[in-house]
Amino acid sequence: MRAMRGKWLPVALMAAFAVSRVPGVLPENFSAAYAMAFCAGVFFPGAMAWWLPLGTLLFTDLALNLYYWLDLGWDVWQRPALVSQFFNYVAFAALVGLGRGFRPHARLLPLLGGGVLGALLFYLITNTASWFFNPFHNPEYTKTLAGWLTALTRGTAGWPQTWEFFRNTLLSGGLFTALFAVAYQWTASAESPAEKHAGAREPEAEGETKPQVEESRA
Repeated sequence: MRAMRGKWLPVALMAAFAVSRVPGVLPENFSAAYAMAFCAGVFFPGAMAWWLPLGTLLFTDLALNLYYWLDLGWDVWQRPALVSQFFNYVAFAALVGLGRGFRPHARLLPLLGGGVLGALLFYLITNTASWFFNPFHNPEYTKTLAGWLTALTRGTAGWPQTWEFFRNTLLSGGLFTALFAVAYQWTASAESPAEKHAGAREPEAEGETKPQVEESRA
């Protein structure tokens, strides 16, 4: 079961994420991406935790850019748009790194907190980058504390206020983290007794101390 879960669960998570990015499937700024990156760091083994989620993001971003460019006529290949996407990848990589600090069999509440923290981290990184580099030359984003707070709360004129994006970021990060974590732990509960005890530590003799070794993610 463990080997099977290692094969199909990452694919299932990436498929669910790819479907969620189809325009109109989810409300605006309500995304599974934050939970997907965090949960990949928690549950996926080794290098897969990095290349699979980031590769899926790249593939779906290219598909969306082609849709926006060919069907809607948006100039998504201009430098400011690409700079913004680059910082999105920096933020997603940070979420994967955050997830690596959690154990796959952690309780749901800590994982839920990690997912919400990851969504908050994404929000801070991307909006701070938009304010500091200001690729679209928004006049509101002055290089002052007031300009930074504007980027975090109101954003630029003509677009939804960024606090709404913040709200949806936290809600979607928590919701999808819970769904992904429950899916993983449900499959883990189906393991045989031998699988559950495989690699378990032997009880230590009283008074005996041993160096603690972090369990392998493989």
